Amino acid sequence: MAKEEEKMSSGTTTLDPKVAGLLAYLAGWVSGLILYLISKDPYVRFHAMQSIIYFAGLSIINIVFGFIPFVSVIVMLINLASFVLWIVLMVKAYSGEKFKLPVIGDIAEERA
Repeated sequence: MAKEEEKMSSGTTTLDPKVAGLLAYLAGWVSGLILYLISKDPYVRFHAMQSIIYFAGLSIINIVFGFIPFVSVIVMLINLASFVLWIVLMVKAYSGEKFKLPVIGDIAEERA
């Protein structure tokens, strides 16, 4: 019991790193930010940072291009592809694989 309290007070999670990696993607950049701030595990921090960068970029794309009528169809296709990628990222994180997205993965790895 004291060991768990010590872990919690030191800023680490008691979650399995694979589960925490999956949770980093579950609610987009919000869950990524929370896990990035509370976890010390490099695996979890990598997935959390990759989630923050990926979903923040996706949010910006949706805001900027979402209001332009002829571009909104392209944004819908991007959103469909991002949904599939979201599922893939969660499955890869849960399986223990450090799946790096191009460019984003390298940035996340530096900051993990």
